[in-house]
Amino acid sequence: MDFKPKRPQKELKYEELRIYTDEELHNYTEEELKDFKIKHDIPDLEELEKGPWPSFVADAKREALHRKKLPKERMMIDQDVVDDLLGQLQLSFDDGETHWKHGGIVGVFGYGGGVIGRYSDVPEKYPSVAHFHTIRVNQPASKFYKTDFLRALCDLWEFRGSGMFNMHGSTGDIILLGTTTEQVEPLFYDLTHELDQDLGGSGSNLRTPSCCIGKARCEFACIDTQDLCYELTTHYQDELHRPAFPYKFKIKIDGCPNGCVASIARSDMSLIGTWRDDIRIDQEAVQAYIGGEIQPNGGAHSGRDWGKFDIQKEVIDLCPTGCMAMEDGKLVINNQECNRCMHCINVMPRALRPGTDTGVSILFGAKAPILEGAQLAVLTVPFMKAEAPYDNIKELLEKVWDWWIEEGKNRERLGELIQRKGLPRFLEVIGVPAAPQMVKMPRTNPYIFWKEEDVPGGWKRDIKDYRLRHKR
Repeated sequence: MDFKPKRPQKELKYEELRIYTDEELHNYTEEELKDFKIKHDIPDLEELEKGPWPSFVADAKREALHRKKLPKERMMIDQDVVDDLLGQLQLSFDDGETHWKHGGIVGVFGYGGGVIGRYSDVPEKYPSVAHFHTIRVNQPASKFYKTDFLRALCDLWEFRGSGMFNMHGSTGDIILLGTTTEQVEPLFYDLTHELDQDLGGSGSNLRTPSCCIGKARCEFACIDTQDLCYELTTHYQDELHRPAFPYKFKIKIDGCPNGCVASIARSDMSLIGTWRDDIRIDQEAVQAYIGGEIQPNGGAHSGRDWGKFDIQKEVIDLCPTGCMAMEDGKLVINNQECNRCMHCINVMPRALRPGTDTGVSILFGAKAPILEGAQLAVLTVPFMKAEAPYDNIKELLEKVWDWWIEEGKNRERLGELIQRKGLPRFLEVIGVPAAPQMVKMPRTNPYIFWKEEDVPGGWKRDIKDYRLRHKR
């Protein structure tokens, strides 16, 4: 089924949206760049330009020169913003500490997130970055862009901001780096009304959901990652733009267990495409791999002689659960033991394919270090169907939010709350039975605190009756 957005989409044409002419966009030569110096001495930063790797310093210098050659009335913030940015960064290198004052109340009307206030603590030295606010822009599912949109966005940011941004932040948003308070609201208007684009999430709210390329480009995808990501993004707009959570909450969606967006390591709710029936096997293709007619790993390891493909050594012996074997010249898989690691499918993609009864595994609680250190997500729901409008996934998510909002401390991620309250309490809240696979290691404390309803007869048992069965 073709993906259909919830409302008509505006067709963007760069020639109708552009702000700058081709001459203004290409207003310097490489010779001019070689001789160009910014207005501050930046010896440490210039060291970063040396060597074979691309350097953000070299890119920033290009932008500084470009802005120098644009008429001042063609930009809404100071012409020297990039010069002062590099100058302040050099000062941070000299002092061994940052000179940004993170925070401050700045945003757009009606939203509590999407704009990160940032101010210099040395504005007298670097006045062009006295205000240097970051804008997060909601990326499309799987980050598919048309060049007309990207070029129009570049023009707009050159006009109302520093001209510098990165693709993308760790949450997935486009990150527009550096503008003034006066330009935040006009920029937001242009984004929404001209480019049909919304802000992303920041602060103690739902961060912009992100996903892998899914079925658009990947044969391994078990679910429609774009449709699920789009549905969660549009359905939870209030949670995305109006912070009401104890801290940030990230949703990331992987189309298969290969985990190309690393959801298991980086998201409070990780949705990973999987299957619950058997791996599909093409025995003729298996023999073609063994005979060398098909290159393993999709030819990714070509260019060097690794020797003849050995299915025993390269596939069967590397299966983490030992669920594969060759019997009578055929590959057999004990699917009850398979943990969906994807290794065999990656090595022999024309012989092995995921099953057809697909859905998602749902994990909770991953995060980078905040209070208690980094942690991976906990597998909570081994399998759940993922079909539009995804009401089953939304129902589970809202149970989690209700508990976290009620019990979470300020700046406590979901994973830290699960650690503090215990996994059994979390499973009880969302109504999921415990499973052996959830146990990281056997407990060292032999004592268990039982609940009264789990004890036959409760706490008020007749001791005489007990003694009839258990004499001293």
